[in-house]
Amino acid sequence: MDRSSRLAFASPLSPLAVRAVSRHAVSRFTHGRPSIHFLQQRARSKVQLRPISTPSMSADGKVALVTGSSRGIGKAIALELGKHGCNVVVNYTSSADAAEEVVTTIKSSGGDAIAVKGNVSKSDQVDALFKAAKDHFGRIDVVVNNAGITRDTLMLRMKQDQWQDVIDLNLTGVFLCTQAAAKLMLKQRSGRIVNITSVVGLIGNPGQVNYGAAKAGVIGLTMSAAKECASRGITVNAVAPGFINSDMTANLPVDDIKKMIPMNRFGEPEEVAGLVRYLALDPSSAYITGHTFSVDGGIAIGS
Repeated sequence: MDRSSRLAFASPLSPLAVRAVSRHAVSRFTHGRPSIHFLQQRARSKVQLRPISTPSMSADGKVALVTGSSRGIGKAIALELGKHGCNVVVNYTSSADAAEEVVTTIKSSGGDAIAVKGNVSKSDQVDALFKAAKDHFGRIDVVVNNAGITRDTLMLRMKQDQWQDVIDLNLTGVFLCTQAAAKLMLKQRSGRIVNITSVVGLIGNPGQVNYGAAKAGVIGLTMSAAKECASRGITVNAVAPGFINSDMTANLPVDDIKKMIPMNRFGEPEEVAGLVRYLALDPSSAYITGHTFSVDGGIAIGS
């Protein structure tokens, strides 16, 4: 290979690279089928193709940190991961008793867990949260960024603090925790990060410009972080719940909203938790990264 060819492959978007790859492909394929020359070469080489193996992510001994997991979807995720063998760090901001109940439930099912207080919109508290998790369990294999709030009102009435509070926790918090997780996981050369976004980040919703902006930002963050971390064995994905039975949806007009949902019902936290567990632990999800998966009864079909 001459110098110009080496430079072309080093810069895959250059015209030289495109021409080099095209010549390479044409020599092996004719009208979408392998060429006779290529097949003869392969037969002579006696090279056996083997499936690529991926490291197992079985739950036994894995450590999972779930933010905002004292109630709602976060609680369901923490319990699901604990049930499947994870040691769980239950993060909370103010509901200490509720967090301890989650810990007790996980321990009663044979797992291990600790509760750690921390506001994930504050960098010093994120540092303390991750330090506590690592000090107690020795490592962190899974991070689920679930903590979030709503401050709903129409855009024209929205105060700047209502905007900023939601951006700080729902987006900046995800950034800070993803950054902290990546620092640890890059050294381990493995890890799973799952960000909880929302269908509002995909399709919008009146009265939620702050929430929609934050959740759309989480989707963009997920894609970019996935590209940065993929070469070190770290996957970063997002799950976008629709209307799920929880404290955050308790006061919504259920009958009116159900008419918008093809499945004509709200989802359950456990339905979100099951998908998170798959992305966080299942070996067959090791080749999935940078994607957003909706759990929404069909409300965001086509988005």
